Amino acid sequence: MTNENPYLTNPLHGTSLTTVLNEIVDHYGFPLLYAYLNINCFNKNPSINASVKFLKKTQWAREKVESFYLYQYKNLPRASDREFEKPPRERIIPNNENPKEPAELSFEDAENLRLKRAEKTRQRAEKRNTGKFNPWGNS
Repeated sequence: MTNENPYLTNPLHGTSLTTVLNEIVDHYGFPLLYAYLNINCFNKNPSINASVKFLKKTQWAREKVESFYLYQYKNLPRASDREFEKPPRERIIPNNENPKEPAELSFEDAENLRLKRAEKTRQRAEKRNTGKFNPWGNS
């Protein structure tokens, strides 16, 4: 049995949140990050310090940013379903997977993604309202 740390292949290993934000903001900018992630700290008076402060307090937002860093900025292939259930910093990246050039993103793609998410949300709400889902159990 080896004592080698399995997380060493994860680009987030040993990387601070400030470093992650600096890298993605320098490459994509706050407006594009807001368009893709829809996190207000990238829209309302955006700054690295304010964003770090918010992300340290808000786990879901931090995990969203870290996933963006792994799969858009480092352009790694999507993790297996089992690994994807873990927080981004706890995911084990296979040794043969190396970071690639950052993905080319656009505001048009961000809008398409937003519309796709809105449609899925609408479908879920519609399913709840058709009587197939009744959280109160009455008819």
